[in-house]
Amino acid sequence: MPYVTASDGTRLAYEDYGTGAPVVFVAGWALGADMWEFQVPRFLEEGYRCVLRDRRGHARSDRPSTGYDMDTLADDLAVLLDALDLRDVTLVAHSFGGVEVAHYLGRHGSARIARVVLVAACLPSMRRSAANPEGVPAELCAASIASLRADRYRWLADRSQAYFATHLGNDVSPALVDATVRQCLDVAPYAALRVQEVNLTTAHEDVLPTIDVPVLVVHGDADASAPVHITGRRTAKAIPGAVYHEYAAAGHGLYVTHAERLNGDILDFMS
Repeated sequence: MPYVTASDGTRLAYEDYGTGAPVVFVAGWALGADMWEFQVPRFLEEGYRCVLRDRRGHARSDRPSTGYDMDTLADDLAVLLDALDLRDVTLVAHSFGGVEVAHYLGRHGSARIARVVLVAACLPSMRRSAANPEGVPAELCAASIASLRADRYRWLADRSQAYFATHLGNDVSPALVDATVRQCLDVAPYAALRVQEVNLTTAHEDVLPTIDVPVLVVHGDADASAPVHITGRRTAKAIPGAVYHEYAAAGHGLYVTHAERLNGDILDFMS
């Protein structure tokens, strides 16, 4: 397992497959490189280089007690791109990973980036504000964090079916649902809590209009984790020239339930 080292000495695990144009996959909250198992084989078959990383505190990366703020998380992504000297990168980011990518672009610019794909991203913001009047009320955000802190296992189990929108007929095996929950539990509990807090309180309304590379936004209309009317639709409107695909009956886990369509849409966008 190769690692790069962050500025504070934290070792960040990554995987690197193939030799073509680089595609860097940025996982969502509480997930690591393994979440992309339905994407990597297809992209390798199409001749791309696939780089996947584990966020600090997640999966095989170190579990430090600090560094779960947006600046450090964005800098961790920069460390990986710089260490591997990746250029003309396609960033494919899910959920909170999209927040990291937006912050990376605002902080480091797009010199290494060719294009961005935001999959069910929690952008521009989740919490209700003057800029996001339909967002989640602050008291509900606080209640969700309190519930996560009180019983992380129940918190994940209670949301696992809605994550894939199985009630709408999406065919996901119980074993796959259980495996996803186990992946989410393979995270330092403190890291899971801190990153979720950042996810619910960070706003990027000002950053999105400044993004100067092509962007594909993909979101499901049944996303219970990042409701489309406060995230995907607003993101597509905020980013100049963004391409927007909204999937009917797709939840937050559309990278599984709609993998074939998603992979095709990303590949078409890249070509």
